[in-house]
Amino acid sequence: MASESARASSAAESRFRIDAPNARPRAIKVVALDRPSQAVVERLGQGRWNGASFLTASAFSAESQASGRFSMQAWLSDLSGGTKHLLEEIRGSDLVVMIASAGEDVPVAALIGETCSIECVTTSALVIGGPAAIDQALARTLAQLRPWALMLVVASAEEYVADMLGALRA
Repeated sequence: MASESARASSAAESRFRIDAPNARPRAIKVVALDRPSQAVVERLGQGRWNGASFLTASAFSAESQASGRFSMQAWLSDLSGGTKHLLEEIRGSDLVVMIASAGEDVPVAALIGETCSIECVTTSALVIGGPAAIDQALARTLAQLRPWALMLVVASAEEYVADMLGALRA
């Protein structure tokens, strides 16, 4: 009797094979939430990715802190400086990865997270901590991200962020 593996590779079973790739490329949005993480996202955006878009929200974050208000009409920026509409970017994605630096205030995470919740888009957050990060500073940033991220990771270095994005098929 032939094994399952031998039967599956037989000519009779080959007619059931699908020759197309098993998944379409993911539409991942990587968003820097603060000025320090913006530099990291800009460097990462120069690499080769499978369809990830790299955006910044740090300018919006500074404006929202001054006014204390959020708007669903908020704009993001792409790496060339062009503005992007938050809702349109989220609607066109499978996953939103928010990048923040330990110790930074990231109130825009609430706006992005809430928009992702409404649009049923999965969110992840990476906090770049490094060995010099003070526990209180890290905890403050984590507390702002925790309600809005399905997966929350403290990254020790920029290389870890790149590896994580690769694992997420960005």
